[in-house]
Amino acid sequence: MLRRIHLIAVLGVLLALTAACTNKKSVNPLAGVGSKQPDKVLFDKAMDAMRHNRFDVARLTLQTLINTYPDSEYIARAKLAVGDSWYAEGGTAALAQAEQEYSDFEIFFPNLKEAAEAQLKIANIHFQQMEKSDRDYTHAKRAEDEYRKVILQYPDSKLVPEAKKRLLEVQEVLADREFGIGRFYYLRESYAASIARLQTLVEKYPLYSRADEALYLLGQNYEGQMERIRKTTTCDVNNLPRGCMREADKARATGELSKKAAKEYSSIRTRYPLMDRSEDAKKRLEALHEPVPRPTKAAVARNRAEIESRGQTTMMGQMMSLIKKGPDVSRATAVGEPNLVEAEPISAVTVQKEEARAFMESAGGGGGNKVGVEVVKPDQPGGNGAPPTGNEVNPNAPFGTPPAATPPGTSAGPDPNELKPNAPSDPNELKPTDSGTDTSLPPPNQVNEIQNQPSSSSASKADDSTPASDQDLSSSKRKKKKGLKKINPF
Repeated sequence: MLRRIHLIAVLGVLLALTAACTNKKSVNPLAGVGSKQPDKVLFDKAMDAMRHNRFDVARLTLQTLINTYPDSEYIARAKLAVGDSWYAEGGTAALAQAEQEYSDFEIFFPNLKEAAEAQLKIANIHFQQMEKSDRDYTHAKRAEDEYRKVILQYPDSKLVPEAKKRLLEVQEVLADREFGIGRFYYLRESYAASIARLQTLVEKYPLYSRADEALYLLGQNYEGQMERIRKTTTCDVNNLPRGCMREADKARATGELSKKAAKEYSSIRTRYPLMDRSEDAKKRLEALHEPVPRPTKAAVARNRAEIESRGQTTMMGQMMSLIKKGPDVSRATAVGEPNLVEAEPISAVTVQKEEARAFMESAGGGGGNKVGVEVVKPDQPGGNGAPPTGNEVNPNAPFGTPPAATPPGTSAGPDPNELKPNAPSDPNELKPTDSGTDTSLPPPNQVNEIQNQPSSSSASKADDSTPASDQDLSSSKRKKKKGLKKINPF
């Protein structure tokens, strides 16, 4: 009897402990509440399935929650979690489905802070599928657009710094693609096409790790055009068949191209003074007899920060890049602001039209696009009773027909394109020295980027805007890379 009483007492204690454990509330770290509502149970079950990589079970549970409890406080989290399940599963089809789910979330919940997270994950989806710069760039271009949306649509989000960092890496890949195409055209002497690609590159992606190479290659394109013009057959003033140029026109055209090349080389000196092509640009400016600008201290400091923020590709990384599908973005800078404006790309046709217009202007004496033609009637040879000059234009003659010869016994007017021995010489022309043995010119003097000296009231800004010293320019250790084949000096 006593043993039975003890057994009953032990069972009672066990029942009391079981009841106490049953009444204890479970805490959900996601919801932060202790309720046991059915929608919360479904959400917790889906999260548990996600942690164990049972993505199909998680999506089925979340869809049940969305369809059964449309007014639940977990609706937004459930719709975002559906996209997360596809995103975590991976694969081309799964990532495409995840992008659709994130886009729907932005449409239904545009004011929630998780909308920026959804947009960032859409950009990350295309970032993960990017290929090397010499292959299909569809995902790289989409990633650039999506990261820009994160920055522009959600400027107050804490995810903006991450989006900017990723955008710089994407733009490094896109810029490398443009550089490869521009270099391809340059090596095949398609200068207009190469200039179009490289101008687009330097305008859209100034933080590209090889921007100095792109500017140097632009200058080499212009010098290549100069060499091509110099090799063109020289024609007589009154005889202009197809494929030849007058000497005066050749001089004007090469002068304009020389200025364009000097502009690109000067940009290297002022914007990228510590990069590999800076010294080469200086030598080319001296060869063209153009002033060599000196960068400011602010430009040197900015360029140094960009170089130090870039990563280094190791030998193992180069070997892995041969079998890796994605591009190597270690050379992308980690400082500076990415380009957020989608500029219109420059076409080769536009470059050719600009060159033709500039040539016509120079051939016409700099009169712009206005060309005056006087039509002389047969009964009025000279117009207003004036005698014929021999330079009249026959409106019925085919294009390219030279003007009629001057009749004997008449004095022709001066030809504006005729070379005169007493005309002022070109300031860039090489002149022999007094000794008659040395025909080389000393290098031009260094000029400063900012001509006006800062006032004493702006002493704090003067330290950045003053020209950099030789010590500042030589303080960065740079490894000389093998560059493009230079065109011989002219």
